[in-house]
Amino acid sequence: MDRMERSYLVLDLETVPDRSLHWDPARDGFPPPTHHRVVTLGVIWLDPELRFRRIGVFGDEISEDADGHEARVLGDFAGFVGRKRCHLVTYNGRTFDLPVLVNRCLKHGIPFAAYFSDRDYRYRYSDLGHLDLADVLTEHGAARRPALWSAAGLMGLPGRLAIDGSMIASLYDAGSLDQIQAHCLQDVVQTTFLLLRFELLRGRLDRETYRERATGLWDALREDDRVAVVLDSADRERVLLGGEGS
Repeated sequence: MDRMERSYLVLDLETVPDRSLHWDPARDGFPPPTHHRVVTLGVIWLDPELRFRRIGVFGDEISEDADGHEARVLGDFAGFVGRKRCHLVTYNGRTFDLPVLVNRCLKHGIPFAAYFSDRDYRYRYSDLGHLDLADVLTEHGAARRPALWSAAGLMGLPGRLAIDGSMIASLYDAGSLDQIQAHCLQDVVQTTFLLLRFELLRGRLDRETYRERATGLWDALREDDRVAVVLDSADRERVLLGGEGS
């Protein structure tokens, strides 16, 4: 498949500590990728022209078998990437999301062949295969890396919302997977709008096409209760740059 004909998969993870592996946060700090168990993986799928296709999650229900649930999430994701060979888009994914996915596939013995057979997925200085927006917007770590909420706020998105990553473990223990999924997808939505703005920034979209793509994404998402808070809290005219319907 030609690299420029690939679709785009914007993704974000929510994780909880793997309690089968010893780690003392007070002594050892933030755990390494091996110690984060994936509980949901949210995505927006765009076509090669950056038009909206689908929003959803891998892993849509909590299972009493936590390892089995994680293995299904990882297997479904790795299989999808293997079939579609889509570009992956993340915010800070090179330092967290992809290392977690790789290490947890290692734990469960799940092949992730596409990731290792295609150099673009792992080559940091290519925007093909895997585009980490946090990486490219800070010159690959030369500048201080802002949080997603900070970058999103530049273009009129709300950034921070009611739930943050520090609350995921307690929500998971309470069985509130619906809230975890919604939070995950809200981050994916903001990352997707940021992707479109980045494509305008570097000249792959002109202003008119940006407005069309961003308006199409907005309209596709506005009836989804899981992410409505993002649109309700955003400055529509700033996000869409005065797009149709503003």
